[in-house]
Amino acid sequence: MQFLTVPGVLDSLDEIAKFVIAATQAAGLDKKAAYRFRLAVDEIATNIIVHGYEETANEGDVTLQVELNEHTLTLILEDTAISYNPNQHDLPDQEDLNEPLEKRKIGGLGVYLAIQGVDKFMYERVGNRNRNIFVVNRPTD
Repeated sequence: MQFLTVPGVLDSLDEIAKFVIAATQAAGLDKKAAYRFRLAVDEIATNIIVHGYEETANEGDVTLQVELNEHTLTLILEDTAISYNPNQHDLPDQEDLNEPLEKRKIGGLGVYLAIQGVDKFMYERVGNRNRNIFVVNRPTD
């Protein structure tokens, strides 16, 4: 199990990305799966930092924990920002996605892509912490 704790500021996104890339390489993910996994974590981490910390004038850390087993790569991302469940966000539906860009509702596409980019996404509130759990299946031989 590997851990990373960084300040909840935009400058931390590079360090988060490096941590995620190392995890995808250790898991043996192909380029497409690794990209989707990194995009998912980056989107949620960015939302935490911007909306959970910066816009609310709160300070806090973002903690990442990687668990690697024979079948899956799991990343747990935690923060102490305001409670926010991405699964309850107003995500675009198929009708929205088929609309021309100028007619689409604003917001939600990044979270939608993040959730769709992994094999399993879960959210839970544990005490004063948001916990976002990303799971991707490892390639089989």
